[in-house]
Amino acid sequence: MVLKETRLPGAYLVEPERNWDDRGFFARVFCEREFAQLNLASRFVQCNVSFNARKGTLRGMHYQAEPRAECKLVRCTRGAIYDVIIDLRRESPTFCEWAGFILDEQNGHALYIPTGFAHGFQTLTESSEVFYHMSEFYYPELARGVRWNDPRFAIEWRLPHPLMSARDASYPDFLNGRS
Repeated sequence: MVLKETRLPGAYLVEPERNWDDRGFFARVFCEREFAQLNLASRFVQCNVSFNARKGTLRGMHYQAEPRAECKLVRCTRGAIYDVIIDLRRESPTFCEWAGFILDEQNGHALYIPTGFAHGFQTLTESSEVFYHMSEFYYPELARGVRWNDPRFAIEWRLPHPLMSARDASYPDFLNGRS
């Protein structure tokens, strides 16, 4: 596995190194020791799966507030998604900047998302499935989000007119560093 830091400090693209033979391939997508050497969260307490029946589904932009902020390791195991992160860390040189990545079943990439980032994705295919490793348990009272089309971020989504939940569509703009 190769961990490549993205242009947003602390966020990493995890690329599997596939070892092929006549049966298929084997690849590591997580190693506690290698993550810890980069000071990345290496303990995950919860795993989640998101199945998305329709192309164009948008989930996000989510984060969990302190004192239970969470890191995520996200991988698309079926289909394809456009995975987007926003740096909400006030002290960061990339505060309020976003980055997007194609995660799909073909490339096998995962995205490590540190605390202080909002996260969301848009499905690029029908019947996509996304697998999450979470560093913190879910606390509904700390669940937060920012609007997917907030002009402050100006995210360039891949598909127009996304299918969204009422909650995700109603998140506020990120005003003065708060949502």
